[in-house]
Amino acid sequence: MTIARDRSPGSRKESTDAESGGEVIRLMKKYPQVQLATLVETPPEGMSWLHEMKFDGYRLLGFVSDGTRLRTRNGKDWTESFPSLTAALKKLRTKSAVLDMEAVVVDPEGKSSFQALQAALGAAGNPQKIIGYVFDLLHLDDEDLTKLPLIERKKKLRGLLKRSRQRTLRYSDHAMGHGADVFAEACAAGLEGIVSKKGDASYVAGRQKSWLKTKCVQRQEFIILGFSSVRTGKRALGALYLGYHKDGAIRYAGKVGTGFSMQRARELAALFHKFAIQKPTLTRAETEGVAAPEWRSIRWIKPVLLCEVAFTEWTQDGRIRHPSFKGLRQDKDARDVKKETSVAPLIANKSE
Repeated sequence: MTIARDRSPGSRKESTDAESGGEVIRLMKKYPQVQLATLVETPPEGMSWLHEMKFDGYRLLGFVSDGTRLRTRNGKDWTESFPSLTAALKKLRTKSAVLDMEAVVVDPEGKSSFQALQAALGAAGNPQKIIGYVFDLLHLDDEDLTKLPLIERKKKLRGLLKRSRQRTLRYSDHAMGHGADVFAEACAAGLEGIVSKKGDASYVAGRQKSWLKTKCVQRQEFIILGFSSVRTGKRALGALYLGYHKDGAIRYAGKVGTGFSMQRARELAALFHKFAIQKPTLTRAETEGVAAPEWRSIRWIKPVLLCEVAFTEWTQDGRIRHPSFKGLRQDKDARDVKKETSVAPLIANKSE
């Protein structure tokens, strides 16, 4: 494999079911969920595994039939938010299809950037820059492909994209075997990581161990619990206070104060005021390590907004180290945000 180096979603008018025909609606009901990868510390070895680059964007299912639709992993209709992808779906030479893809913006070296994607979707952005890397094909010409081995589904996918006159939907290539080498190459290229998949596995919705993800840096989404003002300077906010769900309760994960520009900080502060609440989501005891004066300065918001954060590691007291804000996430639900933990390498590295 050669590793490729807010008009925010949902803010536009979303398509209604009446705007598309009945067949595309039937397809959306038949394939409501995506398959998800399990986090591992090291990639699996063995020639039964194929390895793809991990993209930094929005996961989407594309539906083509008597209409075209784009839906997020949580079923949100974002057809109108991605005009370039919608136009490309219409050019596919097929009666019907369901494609699993990641919407991304890439730099000149081919690296995908979540921040660049958000900029393209912003009020002053250009959504035509967005492309889709397609890595699976669930349905083609009235045939359900989910029971087929992945390697066969990808062969059909490559053929579909090759015969269609468009350049926006691109085939996500892979390497067979040599997981450690592929992972090292991805990290050296500054990519987020890789996704390893069993080549003979069927497509099963939900989180599965036939798909494994290995990250070059720690990164996940968190719930934004509140924010503080900047201590010095003119930036509109100082830090975001983060959390996740565990055992039916929200747990504190730490704070992030880097990664957003002056303009982005102003936009976030304006957004947060719309979600302001008076009662703290967490007690001071639950935010151990935050000094009393700082805790009293936190402006709490409804725990419904999510952001993606990169960090180096989790500390022993359950906080993230050296975090950096990457952007808001609108394709996921706060109720689903949990601390990501990796599967033991011994389990993950079984090639069969």
